[in-house]
Amino acid sequence: MLGLLTDFVEELRAAGIPASTVETIDALEAVAVVDLADRAALKAALGATLVKSARHLDAFDTAFEVFFGLDRPPPPSGSDIGGESVCTDSSSDSSSPQGGSGGSGSLSELLAAAMGSHDWDTVRGLVERAVEELAQMTSGRPVGGAYYLYRTLRRLDVDSLRRMLLELAEEQRTHPGLADETLERRLRYEEVDALIERLREELLAEIRRRLVADRGSQAVAATLRAPPLEELDLMHASDDQLRRIEELIGPLTRKLAARLARRDLHRRRGRLDFRRTVRASLATGGVPLVLRFRSMRRFRPEIFLLCDVSGSMATFARFTLQFTYAMSARFAGLRAFAFVDGVDEITRLLTPGLRFGEAAQRIFSEAEVVELDGHSDYGNAFSRFSVSYGGELTARSTVIIAGDARNNYRDFGEEALAEMAGAAEAVFWLNPEPRAYWDTGDSLQSRMSAHCTEVFEVRNLLQLEQFVENLADFRRKSPPGPVRRAASPIGR
Repeated sequence: MLGLLTDFVEELRAAGIPASTVETIDALEAVAVVDLADRAALKAALGATLVKSARHLDAFDTAFEVFFGLDRPPPPSGSDIGGESVCTDSSSDSSSPQGGSGGSGSLSELLAAAMGSHDWDTVRGLVERAVEELAQMTSGRPVGGAYYLYRTLRRLDVDSLRRMLLELAEEQRTHPGLADETLERRLRYEEVDALIERLREELLAEIRRRLVADRGSQAVAATLRAPPLEELDLMHASDDQLRRIEELIGPLTRKLAARLARRDLHRRRGRLDFRRTVRASLATGGVPLVLRFRSMRRFRPEIFLLCDVSGSMATFARFTLQFTYAMSARFAGLRAFAFVDGVDEITRLLTPGLRFGEAAQRIFSEAEVVELDGHSDYGNAFSRFSVSYGGELTARSTVIIAGDARNNYRDFGEEALAEMAGAAEAVFWLNPEPRAYWDTGDSLQSRMSAHCTEVFEVRNLLQLEQFVENLADFRRKSPPGPVRRAASPIGR
């Protein structure tokens, strides 16, 4: 058990869950007082001691199912994981629901009857049979089971299974007291959808058990491992992942604001005030027993946020605007601008409780972000910004540009960006592309970086959070005088 738990903790760490040594010891003590045969109790004990954030629950659940799933004996070599003996005939893989060994049509009917009566013991037995007959699993393949799940569900014909469940639910009249037929029908559909979802979970659990029996827990866990949401690449996230990331922004910004506020409390002293220290030392014979410090000058920078909202940058701009707006309390003022080949201010569109799916439609319908042909033109956008808003930049202004610096092979005049850099205290650039892609193709990142204080690779929420934290500290760390420039054209 100790070796299994150690491997489990190592997998949690690899999946991005910060399980410390102390927490591992707590988990061991918790396991000692629970019934190991009770998987629910074991899972609750491990989750309570090893998981400290709700966003890590999905990764924990996946690892737990792999390492502590119910064991199944490996199938015979001639059935589903049999190497050379696996049926590879394309006609059998694309057969109708009535095909397959054992008849998947009858199997669907048996599943519908068992699910309709909520006989999950029978369902689990049928799930084992379905995976064995329909998944056609191959030994040693480095897969996580999603393909086998898809193959099994396709050959079971989920649509037919759903229809059978709906017919059973209608015959049983599960809500006889309801007079509203529309409501009753909707409840039946929701119940059937819940049953289908549970069937998917049972099938996936059985597939994972067989994969673990074939390749081992660690190998299977590695194929299922996914990065934490805050480290997920925003440019390549799915719609479901984007919705979950959007839910993280509120708690993440509150956490960051609280951390910055706590840090401010510990930074009340400025630089040594030599004159006051010497004056105070006269009372002790010239010995500076008491040091005097200057008052800490705190500034909240004025933020001008320019976001490229062209097609390739729309997702990144959505989260940059949302995250920075949520942190606006840290700044004296936040003004947001969107551009493609034209530029317009969109501060009026950023309101509390903003849903950025709706805001994106308003940006293109109400703001003048397209002036030429609708393809990114940083040169024209910066020139328009300099003419319309450049006079409002002051020594307390910080300009943040969010974009990939790809100018569609157009001419790029650097004068407008140089004027912005000269008028503002600092110009930061956030690029969502990997550094290896900078200055490739139509990217002009190095030319644009020459006029920036620093350039950051910001591909996920964690890097965006780190940038906002650096931004809140920038005025505190910067000495009075000329604008500080990065040592390298591309900072950090």
